Amino acid sequence: MAGATPARRILLTGATGYVGGRLLRVLEERGHAVRCLVRRPEHLLPRVGPGTEVVRGDLLDAASLPPALEGVGAAYYLVHSLAGGEFERRDREAATNFAAAARKAALERIVYLGGLADEAQPLSPHLRSRLEVGEILRRSGVPVVELRASIVLGSGSMSFEMVRALVERLPVMVTPRWVDTPAQPIAVQDLLDYLLRALEIDASGSPIFEIGGADRTSYAGLMREYARQRGLRRWMIPVPVLTPYLSSLWLGLVTPLFARVGRHLIESIRAPTVVRDARAAAVFGVAPRSVSEAIAEALRNEDHELAETRWSDAISSAGLEPRVYGGLRLGGRLVDSRAVTVAVPPKAAFEAVRRIGGETGWYAYDALWWLRGALDLLVGGVGLRRGRRHPELLAPGDALDWWRVEAVEPERRLRLAAELKLPGRAWLEFEVEPAPGGGATIRQTASFDPAGLAGLAYWYGIYPLHVLVFRGMLAGLARAASRRTA
Repeated sequence: MAGATPARRILLTGATGYVGGRLLRVLEERGHAVRCLVRRPEHLLPRVGPGTEVVRGDLLDAASLPPALEGVGAAYYLVHSLAGGEFERRDREAATNFAAAARKAALERIVYLGGLADEAQPLSPHLRSRLEVGEILRRSGVPVVELRASIVLGSGSMSFEMVRALVERLPVMVTPRWVDTPAQPIAVQDLLDYLLRALEIDASGSPIFEIGGADRTSYAGLMREYARQRGLRRWMIPVPVLTPYLSSLWLGLVTPLFARVGRHLIESIRAPTVVRDARAAAVFGVAPRSVSEAIAEALRNEDHELAETRWSDAISSAGLEPRVYGGLRLGGRLVDSRAVTVAVPPKAAFEAVRRIGGETGWYAYDALWWLRGALDLLVGGVGLRRGRRHPELLAPGDALDWWRVEAVEPERRLRLAAELKLPGRAWLEFEVEPAPGGGATIRQTASFDPAGLAGLAYWYGIYPLHVLVFRGMLAGLARAASRRTA
C-alpha cells in the first residue's frame, strides 16, 4: 500500500462514542501515540492508557481546536449528531471549524467515517448531513480518507441493541416496510480494521470508499438471525404503512432508543444502503465477516465484556445501587448486586466465599436451594446432587452444585455460571476488596441474560424470592467471614 502510518501523534475525536471508544483501545494496543479531543476530559481520563493524552475541546468552539491539533499527523473525525434539533447545522459548523484548524495545522490526513448512501436517491436529513460533512472536510485541502458504512453490528452498537430489544421483547411484531430495506451490515471488528488501515493507504485525491460486510440483508433479516442464534421463535406481520414518526414512538416503547433518535435512524434506513463500489476490498485487503458471524461475535464479546466487568465500577457508573424492583439493567442483563463490609482482612473474607456450596451450603435458606435443585431434577437438569470436588479449593471448570466455576482470582473474585434449565443464562459472582476504612467489602452479584419474554417473566416473577435468598446469603457470608481470622 502507498503511504505510511504517521509518525506524529494521532488525534481522535469521538473517543467517548461507540466506534471511537473501541478504536482508541485498538490504537493503544498497536502502540500509536493518541490524543483524544473531548468536552469533558474527566470522564475519559480513567479509561485511557498511560501514553494517551486527553485534552479539552469542543468542535463547536473553533478557538479550542488549534492547541489540540498541535504536533498531530493524522486525525480521526468520528463525530456526528442524531438527537436534538438542528443537528444538521451543528454538524456543518463542527466540520467547518475542524477543517479550518486542520488546514492551519498542516495535517497529513483526516480519516472520516460517514454513512453509506446512494446519492441518486432521496436522502434522509441524517444521511445528507453525513455526506455534507465529508465534503466540508475535503474542501480544507487536507487529504481525507472517507469510509462510508451501513449498519454497524457489535455488542453495544445502536443497531444491535435495537434488534436485540425488539426480538427479545416481542414474540409477534407488526413490521413496517423499512425493515425489509436492503442493507449491508458490517461487523464493528471489520470497521476497526478499515479505520486502522486508512492511516496507511494512499490518501491523495481524498478517496471515498464504500464498505460493508459479506452479506446483503435487512433489519428483518438481522432480527431473524438474532432470534435463530438465541433459540427464539418470532413472527413478523408486515403492514403497508407505518410512518417514521409512528415507528419511532413504537421503538421508544420497546427499545432503549429515544423516539427522536429512532426517527432519524428509521429515516436513514428507508433507502437501500448497500455497497455499489467494491474498490475498498482491493485497497484495504479486509475480508469482512458474514451477518451470522457478526451477530455471534457480538454476543460472545458481550459475554466477555461483562465477564471482565468489575461490578463495583459498573454499579457506581449507573448510580448509587438503586433499589428498584428487578434490580438494574446493564446492557441485556438483569442484575441484582449488593455489598457488605466486614471487619476482617480481604483474605479471610474470601475464605468464606471459596468454601460456599457442597457440605458448607449457601449460608442461608439451604432448604430453598435444595427445593430449587429438586425441581431442576424433575425437568431433567443437574440439581444440587454434584456437590464440589474439594471442600477448600476451586478451579475454573469445577462443578459446584448446580453451578460451574468460570473464573477464580485468589483472594479476590469467584464467578459461577448456572447449569440449571432456565429461560436464559444466569451467573453468580463474588468480589472481595479492601474497604476504605479497613476490613473488606464483599460484593455479591447475580446476573441474568433472559431469553425472550419467558426469561423476563421468570426473573421478575421470582424476584421477591431472589431478594430473600440473596440478602440472606450475603448476611451469612458476612457472619462466616467475621468468624475467621487472617
